[in-house]
Amino acid sequence: MNEPQLHMPGAGAIPTEHLDLDWAMFGELCRALALKVARDYDPELIIGIARAGVIPGAIVASILRVDFYSMKISRKEGDETVRERPAIMSAAPRQAEGRRVLIVDEITTSGDTLRLALAAVRDTQPSEVRTATSFARTGGYKPDYSALTTDANVIFPWDRKVFEDGELIVNPRYEDVLED
Repeated sequence: MNEPQLHMPGAGAIPTEHLDLDWAMFGELCRALALKVARDYDPELIIGIARAGVIPGAIVASILRVDFYSMKISRKEGDETVRERPAIMSAAPRQAEGRRVLIVDEITTSGDTLRLALAAVRDTQPSEVRTATSFARTGGYKPDYSALTTDANVIFPWDRKVFEDGELIVNPRYEDVLED
């Protein structure tokens, strides 16, 4: 298994670490997150926040052998427009009613997305609801569970390359730190 790579930009750039994850390391982080949850909580249903939170959410749900649902919360409107605050794009699943729920997202910084998800899920009247993320920021919102706390810019394996003009290319956001 490859170790995650930390990349530092060249001289003159703002010093930002990049944590470049491969699929194997991301899988191990999901396993660690599932174990943390299992030791302290017994969710009956997991809700992954679309888009990227459905990936760790589905993995954790599979490991814990519980039902999985998703809901979409996004700062994006269409392909390009980015809102200042996230918005709920799909309702919380009604199956959460009366059940112990775990909301999962890939990363949290401000907590805006998780707070919206918590409010929406609480409207369904679950018996209990908690939050989990693969990554949390050191000075940001603290979910109930996280696999790793870091301030590095995390490059997720599904975001490393993107489809453009009929082919996969290095995501333009990471051109300066990743090789093709």
